[in-house]
Amino acid sequence: MYSRREFSKLALAAVPAAGALAKAKRIDSTFGGVLIGAQSYSFRDRPLDAAIQAIAECGLGECELFQKHVEPRNLKGEELRHWRLTVPLVRMQEIREKFENAGIWLFAYNISFRDDYSDAEIDRGFQMAKAMGVGVITASSTITAAKRVAPFADKYKIKVAMHGHSNTRDPNQFAKPESFAQAMEMSPYFYVNLDIGHFFAAGYDPVEYIKQHHARITNLHLKDRKKDDGPNMPWGEGDTPIKQALDLLKANKGWKIPANIEYEYGKPGMDSLAEVKKCVAYCKQALA
Repeated sequence: MYSRREFSKLALAAVPAAGALAKAKRIDSTFGGVLIGAQSYSFRDRPLDAAIQAIAECGLGECELFQKHVEPRNLKGEELRHWRLTVPLVRMQEIREKFENAGIWLFAYNISFRDDYSDAEIDRGFQMAKAMGVGVITASSTITAAKRVAPFADKYKIKVAMHGHSNTRDPNQFAKPESFAQAMEMSPYFYVNLDIGHFFAAGYDPVEYIKQHHARITNLHLKDRKKDDGPNMPWGEGDTPIKQALDLLKANKGWKIPANIEYEYGKPGMDSLAEVKKCVAYCKQALA
């Protein structure tokens, strides 16, 4: 969650300096006082430039950038590790410019720090985020990896928001409220990227969690899942209280928590652009 001052500073980071090339007018995707954006994972079926174009076509002006839209998908193992450590950081600045040129605020970079990451890779991830000009890293991580990430968050003073899933059986995964609490005790820069679909499917109430912990939530992921660890569903066909969560943000605009669409129910052959547009329409209607 951001104060008005913090939110304004982050938004201004996306504004080009005087004398820079003209950028596209920022897309306004604030509905009922709630900023609706996209996790670019929603367009994992296309490369970065096409994903940016799709986000803009959906009328969304804020994005959380999926790691695999940055890293070469043909590299694995040591080759990918080498790329992370050696890619010129100017590439990250160029990525930000792509979003600015499309009128989209690049809010966060999603780096899922895993247990096999070296310390050098973790450090480099923060350098990439800094070069992109984002103040938030979101991470589908583990508790053991988070312990190693904490000193780097403190060093770079960049917020790392842990993203949870619904596997409550593995104590090393972020799924339970207790696991998020454990992470936030590791560093003042550790926050929560609350995926309301996964959190609900794990058996917890995302609306109540937001009420209690909004000060340590950077952003939401919106999706619809069935209860009791059920599947992802087209929005409105699952059990997740999406509208209730959006209503809560609408009633508390001062929290300034972006809500990012994460399209995940798709099957091969489905048009991600058409489906995300349906999700945007759902948000607009819910917040009308």
